Amino acid sequence: MNHHEAQPVAPQKQKKGRIQNNLRKFREQLLMSKAELARKAGISPLTVDRVEKGYSCRMDTKRKMLLALGLKVSEKDQIFPDE
Repeated sequence: MNHHEAQPVAPQKQKKGRIQNNLRKFREQLLMSKAELARKAGISPLTVDRVEKGYSCRMDTKRKMLLALGLKVSEKDQIFPDE
Protein backbone atom coordinates (compact mmCIF):
# COMPACT_ATOMS: atom_id res chain seq x y z
CA MET A 1 0.00 0.00 0.00
CA ASN A 2 1.38 3.41 -0.85
CA HIS A 3 0.68 6.70 0.86
CA HIS A 4 -2.07 7.58 -1.59
CA GLU A 5 -4.20 4.63 -0.39
CA ALA A 6 -4.11 5.52 3.30
CA GLN A 7 -7.18 7.36 4.51
CA PRO A 8 -6.93 10.74 6.28
CA VAL A 9 -7.12 10.40 10.03
CA ALA A 10 -8.52 12.73 12.63
CA PRO A 11 -6.02 14.02 15.19
CA GLN A 12 -6.08 12.33 18.57
CA LYS A 13 -6.94 14.31 21.67
CA GLN A 14 -3.87 16.02 23.05
CA LYS A 15 -2.58 14.86 26.41
CA LYS A 16 -1.11 17.40 28.78
CA GLY A 17 2.45 18.32 27.82
CA ARG A 18 2.45 16.18 24.70
CA ILE A 19 2.30 16.93 20.99
CA GLN A 20 -0.73 15.71 19.11
CA ASN A 21 0.05 13.59 16.02
CA ASN A 22 -1.40 10.91 13.75
CA LEU A 23 1.64 8.66 13.50
CA ARG A 24 0.11 5.56 15.06
CA LYS A 25 -3.16 5.73 13.08
CA PHE A 26 -1.35 6.30 9.79
CA ARG A 27 1.18 3.52 10.49
CA GLU A 28 -1.60 1.08 11.38
CA GLN A 29 -3.53 1.97 8.20
CA LEU A 30 -0.44 0.87 6.30
CA LEU A 31 -0.40 -2.38 8.34
CA MET A 32 3.12 -1.50 9.48
CA SER A 33 4.51 -2.45 12.88
CA LYS A 34 6.50 -0.08 15.06
CA ALA A 35 9.55 -2.24 14.47
CA GLU A 36 9.10 -2.09 10.69
CA LEU A 37 8.70 1.70 10.72
CA ALA A 38 11.76 2.00 12.95
CA ARG A 39 13.81 -0.23 10.65
CA LYS A 40 12.76 1.65 7.50
CA ALA A 41 13.41 5.02 9.16
CA GLY A 42 16.73 4.01 10.73
CA ILE A 43 15.57 4.85 14.26
CA SER A 44 14.78 2.77 17.34
CA PRO A 45 11.34 1.24 18.02
CA LEU A 46 11.42 3.09 21.35
CA THR A 47 11.65 6.39 19.47
CA VAL A 48 8.61 5.45 17.36
CA ASP A 49 6.72 4.53 20.53
CA ARG A 50 7.59 7.80 22.25
CA VAL A 51 6.61 9.93 19.24
CA GLU A 52 3.31 8.05 18.94
CA LYS A 53 2.65 8.88 22.59
CA GLY A 54 3.17 12.58 21.84
CA TYR A 55 6.71 13.18 23.03
CA SER A 56 8.78 15.59 20.96
CA CYS A 57 11.60 14.54 18.67
CA ARG A 58 14.09 16.15 16.33
CA MET A 59 13.02 17.39 12.91
CA ASP A 60 15.41 14.90 11.31
CA THR A 61 13.60 12.05 13.09
CA LYS A 62 10.25 13.31 11.80
CA ARG A 63 11.67 13.50 8.28
CA LYS A 64 12.94 9.92 8.49
CA MET A 65 9.55 8.66 9.69
CA LEU A 66 7.65 10.55 6.99
CA LEU A 67 9.85 9.12 4.25
CA ALA A 68 9.59 5.61 5.73
CA LEU A 69 5.79 5.94 5.59
CA GLY A 70 6.00 6.82 1.90
CA LEU A 71 5.17 10.48 2.44
CA LYS A 72 6.94 13.59 1.21
CA VAL A 73 8.25 16.08 3.74
CA SER A 74 5.71 18.55 2.32
CA GLU A 75 2.94 16.17 3.50
CA LYS A 76 4.03 16.38 7.14
CA ASP A 77 0.71 17.92 8.22
CA GLN A 78 -0.96 14.53 7.68
CA ILE A 79 1.10 13.15 10.56
CA PHE A 80 2.09 16.23 12.56
CA PRO A 81 -0.83 18.67 12.06
CA ASP A 82 -0.04 21.10 14.87
CA GLU A 83 3.59 21.78 14.05
